[in-house]
Amino acid sequence: MTGPYVRLTDVAKSFGPVRALSGVHLELFLGEVHCLAGENGAGKSTLIKILTGALRRDAGEYLIDGRDVGHPNPAQARAAGIGVVYQELSLLPDLSVAENLLVGRLPARYGFTRPRELRRQAVDMLARVDLAHLDPDTPVSDLPLAVQQLVEIAKVLGQAPRVLIFDEPTTALSEAETTALLGRIGQLRDDGHAIMYVSHHLEEMFAIGDRVTVLRDGTFATSAPMADFDHDSLIAAMVGRTIESLYPATNRAIGEPRLVVRGLRPVGAAGPVDLTVRSGEILGVAGLLGSGRTELLRAIFGADAVPAELVEIDGHPVTTGSPRRAVNAGLGLLTEDRKQQGLMLALPIRENASIASLPRLARAGFVDKGAERDTVEQHLGGLRLRAGSWEQPVSSLSGGNQQKVLLARWLATHARVLLFDEPTKGVDVGAKSEIYTVIGDLAAQGLAVIVVSSYLPEVLGLADRVLVMREGTVAGVLDAAGATEEDVLHLASTGTPRPGGGHG
Repeated sequence: MTGPYVRLTDVAKSFGPVRALSGVHLELFLGEVHCLAGENGAGKSTLIKILTGALRRDAGEYLIDGRDVGHPNPAQARAAGIGVVYQELSLLPDLSVAENLLVGRLPARYGFTRPRELRRQAVDMLARVDLAHLDPDTPVSDLPLAVQQLVEIAKVLGQAPRVLIFDEPTTALSEAETTALLGRIGQLRDDGHAIMYVSHHLEEMFAIGDRVTVLRDGTFATSAPMADFDHDSLIAAMVGRTIESLYPATNRAIGEPRLVVRGLRPVGAAGPVDLTVRSGEILGVAGLLGSGRTELLRAIFGADAVPAELVEIDGHPVTTGSPRRAVNAGLGLLTEDRKQQGLMLALPIRENASIASLPRLARAGFVDKGAERDTVEQHLGGLRLRAGSWEQPVSSLSGGNQQKVLLARWLATHARVLLFDEPTKGVDVGAKSEIYTVIGDLAAQGLAVIVVSSYLPEVLGLADRVLVMREGTVAGVLDAAGATEEDVLHLASTGTPRPGGGHG
């Protein structure tokens, strides 16, 4: 067919007084990967929900295969050929792979499930995603996340969709797993599916995308072949301005050692870890998946009770194994999983930002509300948080703004050393630029900063030095200014420096 299989025209959606979408157009063609780009809050999730029937649009036209489908519910959207693979998988971990694949439509006779037929159908479905070798009786909880992602795709393909929507599918995958998934999506495109791909990772869009539609502040910004863009022009289309440098240069004075660690043994470490971070310095931590990066930060912060010969902040020893003592000594940790390990989603912004400072804000066992408000205003006010009120639930914020709330929490404790674990995970490119600027400003104020990231350009762009982890310990340290991604990967993979590579 020459026309689009899916066409949305002048779509609008409001939630009370808030306009989520206005005048949005989208066309999806069979045999094409169409990327949907935009900052957090641009309306991508709302548009996906309209496509899948989870939300009813207020205005606009919705055509599938040339037919007006009106306002479909989710079952009608599936029947019309719309399938979606969400970032949060819908699999039931305690059920088998086969039961998950055919949940709601298990083959049965006289009210009893037919195990042999269930297994046969499951094997056929798994073969479509190159998992014919997988035992369908395996509990989903026993599978690696990347395999679970493929099982989810097999489940959606079992509904015979013509359109497949992928919503941030690589957030928790390694680089190798991401490459494999993109290859699978390319095969689905070549098989004649229309693919809509949503991701914050621009390099994934350029690797897989044929066309891109950009949303900005809930409105249609542009739609064009991916070949018409480079990274800079796509970012400019998304944020409405040119970002000169994602990693702004700062005039920082590197001072005396602020954090000194000797003989620390994180969980799973093959040997002890030694490191020093000076005031005004940003130390990047890189390594392959499972190399012990997160475990290193948890050990320094005291979240894991592990042995250490010495941990010092500004020359004063810190007793390890206690987050409370670490906070009192001037340490702050922004965890990778901010929703599970950082934020209290049902509480307001104010309480999330102040909770680590409550002992200082309390008078006779009661929180001084005035002092609490002043503290939150002081530390959140300078972070350009996009919120209507400090009293709104933190769950209502975008990923980038939630990260700012966590950052304000630790700034309010007067932290002198900040540990960032994947600080821009799930954050759009505009918010990334703001977070990078904040990190650089904090280092310029004299804080010592450690940044763990799986994204090597981020590590090399932010850091002064890069500590490379392998098997839970330090494989080597590189001077970020002279190092390349190849240098980091070689050291992380082999434990030896690349000949001629940067070192520090």
